[in-house]
Amino acid sequence: MESVQMEELTSGASGRIIPVFRNLRRSVLSWQSIRRSLIFIHSIFLWLILLLPRHRLSSSAQSPPAPVKSCRRRSVFRRDEEDTLKRRALAEGLEMVTESEDGTSLCRCATSLFYGTRRNALFCRSWFPVAGEMKGIMIIIHGLNEHSGRYADFAKQLTSCSFGVYAMDWIGHGGSDGLHGYVPSLDHVVADTGAFLEKIKSENPGIPCFLFGHSTGGAVVLKAASYPEIEGILEGIVLTSPALRVKPAHPIVGAVAPIFSLVVPRYQFKGANKRGIPVSRDPAAMLAKYSDPLVYTGPIRVRTGHEILRISSYLTRNFKSVTVPFLVLHGTADRVTDPLASQDLYTEAASRCKNIKLYDGFLHDLLFEPEREEIAQDIIDWMEKRLCGHDFENVHSHW
Repeated sequence: MESVQMEELTSGASGRIIPVFRNLRRSVLSWQSIRRSLIFIHSIFLWLILLLPRHRLSSSAQSPPAPVKSCRRRSVFRRDEEDTLKRRALAEGLEMVTESEDGTSLCRCATSLFYGTRRNALFCRSWFPVAGEMKGIMIIIHGLNEHSGRYADFAKQLTSCSFGVYAMDWIGHGGSDGLHGYVPSLDHVVADTGAFLEKIKSENPGIPCFLFGHSTGGAVVLKAASYPEIEGILEGIVLTSPALRVKPAHPIVGAVAPIFSLVVPRYQFKGANKRGIPVSRDPAAMLAKYSDPLVYTGPIRVRTGHEILRISSYLTRNFKSVTVPFLVLHGTADRVTDPLASQDLYTEAASRCKNIKLYDGFLHDLLFEPEREEIAQDIIDWMEKRLCGHDFENVHSHW
């Protein structure tokens, strides 16, 4: 029986950021392909000419309709604000903790707003052990298009081992400010992550801190930890399925993405994927993710796609400069991000303490696989060894 080729997810950084261009690859050197490419590039320049501000021919006849432009800006701002408030209400309503059989809470939890480096309100969650001292703190940075509330079960497992947990929704995600699914700059997310870590560290002096990042969140965490002032206050970082060495659908996409991201940054590629490749072998986890109203499932926005390409390219060029202690985990069957890129990070990084674990046949969302508790325990074991002063240098394992 012939297998059916499934389309890519918009949720997560895949190896083909803009699938709408994938037909260009079928016959790159054919006359029809070259002709289509030339028409496409010509169209871009026409768009640019049309969108560039026209010179005024006279002060009276060509004056810009400032009140109309101002009204449009206010209208866009109001729509974004209304969308944010709806998402924030949903985020507030999510159950963060379950009770034990005798009715007692398994951990203490709270939500809050953190104002990032650009004064955007970012929705945050925290979980703490009910009793006893915290041995460490894990700060969770979620992946593209998802949100911090999805990691409640992971947080519960961490608190049961005496770790405190904080998590932050990026701009445009979960209950945070911004247009849903739109990331104007991943460098802003990196800066917000560093500021959030510094705030947590100042509120919990003397408690070791770890950063955790999944998929594009893994790329954010890796870049944040590359700054000496951030690396200096970290005990280590944990990366699951990090978005490294992400490739565009076609070289033309890489060439025009910077232009499009400036001209139409919020534009969605309507022709992009409606159905997606599996990110978990657990059907219930797949259903829960893509029926979650806080998970963005629309076509990827132009600027967001360009930002993923940009941060991925930067990190790939700088693997050898990585010195922070890290654990990277990846499923060998992941079709969203490249497990071989994680292997290259492990091989090339200069970190004295670096560890990799590959899970044979596992998919992208490792903490939502059927073996999620075992994977979480692998992370906890690594953190506890770090706290005990065990460097266990250059460990490679295959699960």
